Amino acid sequence: MDSLRPANSHFSASSTSPGAVVLLYAKELKKWDEFEDTLEERKHVSDLKFAMKCYTPLVYKGIIPCKPSDIKCSVLSSEEIHYVIKQLSKESSQPVDVLREEASEILEEMSHKLRVGAIRFFAFALSKIFKQIFSKVCVNEEGIQKLQRAIQEYPVILLPSHRSYIDFLMLSFLLYSYDLPVPVIAAGMDFLGMKIVGELLRMSGAFFMRRTFGGDKLYWAVFSEYVKTMLRSGYAPVEFFLEGTRSRSAKTLTPKFGLLNIVMEPFFKREVFDTYLVPISISYDKILEETLYAYELLGVPKPKESTTGLLKARRVLSENFGSVHVYFGDPVSLRSLAAARMSRSPYNLVPRYIPQKPSEEMHAFVTEVACKMQLLQIENLVLSPWVLAVAVLLQNRPSMDFDALVEKTLWLKALTQAFGGFLQWPDNEPAEEVVQSSILLHSNLASLVKDQVILKVNSRDSEVVNGLIFQHITLLMCSAYRNQLLNIFVRPSLVAVALQMTPGFRKEDVYSCFCFLCSVFSDEFIFLPGNTVRDFEEGCYLLCKSDTIHMTTKDILVTEKGNTVLEFLVGLFKPFVECYQIICKYLLHEEEDHFTEKHYLAAVRKFTNQLLDQGTSQCYDVLSSDVQKNALAACVRLGVVEREKVNNDNMYSVNEPALRKLEEMLGCKTPIGKPVTAKL
Repeated sequence: MDSLRPANSHFSASSTSPGAVVLLYAKELKKWDEFEDTLEERKHVSDLKFAMKCYTPLVYKGIIPCKPSDIKCSVLSSEEIHYVIKQLSKESSQPVDVLREEASEILEEMSHKLRVGAIRFFAFALSKIFKQIFSKVCVNEEGIQKLQRAIQEYPVILLPSHRSYIDFLMLSFLLYSYDLPVPVIAAGMDFLGMKIVGELLRMSGAFFMRRTFGGDKLYWAVFSEYVKTMLRSGYAPVEFFLEGTRSRSAKTLTPKFGLLNIVMEPFFKREVFDTYLVPISISYDKILEETLYAYELLGVPKPKESTTGLLKARRVLSENFGSVHVYFGDPVSLRSLAAARMSRSPYNLVPRYIPQKPSEEMHAFVTEVACKMQLLQIENLVLSPWVLAVAVLLQNRPSMDFDALVEKTLWLKALTQAFGGFLQWPDNEPAEEVVQSSILLHSNLASLVKDQVILKVNSRDSEVVNGLIFQHITLLMCSAYRNQLLNIFVRPSLVAVALQMTPGFRKEDVYSCFCFLCSVFSDEFIFLPGNTVRDFEEGCYLLCKSDTIHMTTKDILVTEKGNTVLEFLVGLFKPFVECYQIICKYLLHEEEDHFTEKHYLAAVRKFTNQLLDQGTSQCYDVLSSDVQKNALAACVRLGVVEREKVNNDNMYSVNEPALRKLEEMLGCKTPIGKPVTAKL
C-alpha cells in the first residue's frame, strides 16, 4: 500500500502572512475572445446558396497538390511499409506479395475519399439541421483567424473535446463556413456499418480505424504511415479526439496516446519543421445524446451505429437544444513544447523508415502534452446557467423553492467567475428569467410547479422504464451537467474535501490528504503529471481569493463565511468519495478469488442497487459504469486489486489488507501518510 502515500514533493511559503501562498501562486483571470453567432447569417441566406458558394480555402504553403488516391500510392510505396512487409515475411514465412496485397486492402478499408461534392452536400444538410435544433452556434472568430494563419505555416492537428456525435460534423461545417480546409477525421470502424452514410462520411474526409489493433504490426504500420503521409504533405488539417470516445459523463476522459504519438513522429524525425496542435472546446447547452448516455452508464449496451438508427433519431429535429459554443484555442507549437525538454537526436541514430518503440522519456512527454491540451480544452469550455442551477438542485433534491434556487445560483455564478470559469450568462435579462429559461430548456429533467423547482425523478406511468428505474436515469443525466462544473472546480473542491478529512488545520496534513485524493481520483479528472504541488497551490489560491480560507505558515484557517463555500464544494465532490467507498465495500465482499471485468460490472451494479433500494445509500452516482470502471482501474494502479492476463482476458483478484486500508483512508478511519520531505 506504499503507493497510496503521496509522492515526495517540495513547496514553501516564505511569508508568515495569511496570504503567503497567494504570493507564490497567482492565477490570472483569462480574458476570452468574443463569440459570433454563425447561424445568424445562415438564417438570412438560402442553404443551397451557402452549399454552392465559391470554396477556395487557403492551404499549407508547402502543400504538394494531390488526390486521395495519390496519398494511398505514396503510403504503399513508402520505405517504412516495404521494411515492415519484409520483416513480417521473414517472421511468418508469408510471401511479400501476399502481405503487400493485405496492406493494400487495409488501406482501402481505412482511407478517405475527400470530395468537394460531399462537403457541399453536408454543408446544405447540416445548415438546415442546425438551424432547426440549435438557437445559436457561437464561434470565437479570433481563434478562427489564428487557425487560418497556422494552416498556411505548418501542418495542423485539430484536437476537439468529445461530448457528442455532432462534434466532428460541427467542426467541418464551421471550417467550410469560414473558407478553411475541411479536416481529415479519424473515425471508428463502427460508422462503416452505416450504409450510404458511412461512404458519405468517407467522402467528406473521414478515415476509419479499428478500436484496437490487437498487435497487428502490418495494420499499425499502414495506419501510422497513412496519417503521417497526410501530415507531411499538408494535405489537410488532421482531426482526432484525445479522449478516444464520447464522454458519457461530461467529464473530460483520460487521454489515449496512440494517434498523438503518430502525429508527433514527423517532427521528431525532422520531416517537418514544426506542427501546430489546436485545442478546441465544444460546449452544448443541451446534449443530444443525454438520455442515451444515461442508459449506457446504467448498463444498457450501446446501440450499433446504423442508417436505420439514424433515421429513427430524426425525431430530435423537433426538439430545441439551445446554443452551442465552439472555442478555437491558440495553436500550440510542438517545437516550442519540445524545446529544452526532448532531444530529437535518438531518431537520427536509425533510418527513418525503421519503426521505433517510443522511449520512456518520449511516453512521458506525450502524456504531458496530451494532458496540457486537455486542460486547455477544459479552460475554454463554456458553462451555461443550467449547469449552475442543476449543481444547486442536486444538493437540495428532489425540490427547491424557486426564489431560493435563483439566489443560490447567483451566489454560485459569482463563485464560478471568481474561480475563473468561462460562463455565458445573459446579463441583460433578469436572473429569474435566465433560470426559468434554463428549466424550460431542460423540461425533461426539471419543472417549475407553484414556485417549486422539482427534479423529475418519477415517471407518470411507471417507476421503471425499459427495465431501468426512472429516478436513476434522471439523476445521472443531471449529474452529467453538474460534472461540467467539476471540470473547473476540481482543485478547490479537493482542497475542501481534504480539509474535511483532515483532523486539525495543519497545512502539511491537508496537503498530504490532497495528494492522496489526487492519486485515487486521477482516472476521474485530468491532472498534469508531477504537478500536484501547483494543483494544491491553485486550489488554495482560489479559496483564499474567494475569502473562504486564510493561510498562515503552518495552518489553513476557514473564514467566517468560508463554511458556506466549503460545504458546497464538498457536496460537489463527495459523491465520488462515496462511490469509491461503496465499490471498496463490494470488492471486500467479492466471493470469487478471480473475476473478470464483466463479472465485476454486473455484480457491483447489483450490490449498489440493493444499497439504494434499502435506503442504506443515497449515492446514485455509483450506478455509473464510468465510475465503476475508473474505480477498478484506480484499485489496480494503487495495488489493492491485482490484474493478470489469462487466455487473452484480464482476471482480477483482491488484495484484501491493502483494499481495507484504502477503504479506511477514504472513510477517515486511518490517518493518511505524510509526504516525507514536503516543506510547507
